[in-house]
Amino acid sequence: MTITRQDRYAIRALQGLEDGRSSVRLRAALAVGTTPDPRFVDKLIERCAVEPEFFVRDMLTWALTRHPASTTLPELLREVRSERAQARSQALHTLSKIGDRQAWPAITRALLSDADDEVARSAWRAAVVLVPEGEESALATVLATQLGRGERETQRSLSRALVALGEVIVPALRAATTAPDPRIRAHALATQRLLREPDAGFEFAIEEAKRVVALGGSGQEGR
Repeated sequence: MTITRQDRYAIRALQGLEDGRSSVRLRAALAVGTTPDPRFVDKLIERCAVEPEFFVRDMLTWALTRHPASTTLPELLREVRSERAQARSQALHTLSKIGDRQAWPAITRALLSDADDEVARSAWRAAVVLVPEGEESALATVLATQLGRGERETQRSLSRALVALGEVIVPALRAATTAPDPRIRAHALATQRLLREPDAGFEFAIEEAKRVVALGGSGQEGR
């Protein structure tokens, strides 16, 4: 059987994705994205689940976006149900970059509240991109259940996702400002501030909100 130049190229690229050097893996992912081939999709997705370097994972995602959604979507939708957290997170990240709303049903409440912070953050970002018109309010209600969760970066990600939905988040945030947990109240107040003043910055907003909560306020006084 004759091996064509294209076949040799494919073999080299696939081998490069497995190389022990991150620079080689990066170049291989770039090459695959530059010359898309359906034969690469499975390997790209498989590599996303185990690739340790962020910048290589980002290139893998870019390479996947260069392939037709009809080829990548079925594989990615299976991957969001993987037992491996990185596989779920990267698949969700890639779905958000592809932006095809056919993927919306895969963004389940379980993913939006995933125990792994990276998975949850990827799910929040994907949900905001993929949510169908008219379902933003329901999404805001689900996202608001995650207020107060995690460390500063996780909270910042959630606030960004909520603010991206716009004014529909107001009722959910208002309800959260009366929650028993002070972390939830502070996070809700900070997100309200960012909705009103996008340039305020999360650090400033959350510190101010924590002071309000510590003083026993709800942030709703005088409104």
